[in-house]
Parts: sequence; C-alpha cells; structure tokens
Amino acid sequence: MRLRYNSPVILTFAFVCALAFFLNKGMAGALSNILSVGTSINWKDPLSIITLLTHSIGHSSVDHLLGNMTFILLLGPIVEEKYGSRSTLIMILVTALITGILNISFFDTGLLGASGIVFMLILLVSFTNVKSGEIPITFILVALLFVGKEVWQSLGEDRVSQFAHIIGGVCGSVFGFVGNKNRLTD
Repeated sequence: MRLRYNSPVILTFAFVCALAFFLNKGMAGALSNILSVGTSINWKDPLSIITLLTHSIGHSSVDHLLGNMTFILLLGPIVEEKYGSRSTLIMILVTALITGILNISFFDTGLLGASGIVFMLILLVSFTNVKSGEIPITFILVALLFVGKEVWQSLGEDRVSQFAHIIGGVCGSVFGFVGNKNRLTD
C-alpha cells in the first residue's frame, strides 16, 4: 500500500493552516497581522488587502485549528472530488474574500479562521447527490439546522463570528445550486 495525496487543494489548505498556526506561535504572534483581517482595510497597502484572504488560514488556538481542520479534512475531499480541485480552490478563495469584505463592512471586530470555509463545505456536501429539478431534503435540513444554530448562538456573548459561518453557508449554497445546475444533464 502507498500513500496518495488524494485531495490536493484540501490537504494543502490544511497543511498551510497548521504551518501558519505553529509559525505564528513560534514567532510569538508576529504573523497575527497577516493571519487575521482587522476592522478596516488600507486599500493602499497590499499586505492589508491580502488579509481579506489570509484570515482564513489564521487560528487563535489549537482547539480552533483542530475543530476547523477536522471538518475540512472530513468534508473537503468529497467536495473536491465532486467539483474538482480548481473549482474547490476558487470556492475557498471566494468564500474567504466575501467573509473578509463583509466583516470589515459591517462589524468592528477582526476575523480569523476557516470557519466560513467549513460551513461552505457543510452546505456543499449536502448537494453531492442532486438530480435535475430536485432540491435535496438533506440540504433543507442542514440549512435550517445550521442557520438556526448560528442565529441562536449569535444572541450570546462569545468571540465566534456566527456571521462568517452564515456567509460561508450562503456561499456553499450558492456554489451548490450554481455548480449543480451547470453540471446536471439528466
């Protein structure tokens, strides 16, 4: 038996997240400015702009990292197999960009972590067995449970961005509907 790099985008993303976390910890947080998006963007500073993407690879703790990587490594290969590596990478980048832009537009808190991408993958996985003209009940249930949980949790005081989760889920839903519409032939 031999090892196979079966999901290149997902595995690379997971390794980059882990590497960024441990490098940042080893450098006493010196990379924190590029591993999180702040409350605003300096549009003249390329480093500030890049944080709209790089915030998704930053994590605040080992638990935060492991929680996100567990879901990414569980769900990501399914998505990458269905939609392809290129599309999966584009969906990750678009989700990171949208959550970053919306966060600085509507909130006065920073953002870091891959949770928006996790929720994009959660909703996308519910589209894996879609047939033409059908909406999967699994999608409806996952969306209801997901949105309900995030709205409920947003009422409490914590340091979790339920907004990023919801936006990630919306991105996953849009990608699922659009991607399946373009792929279906039956």
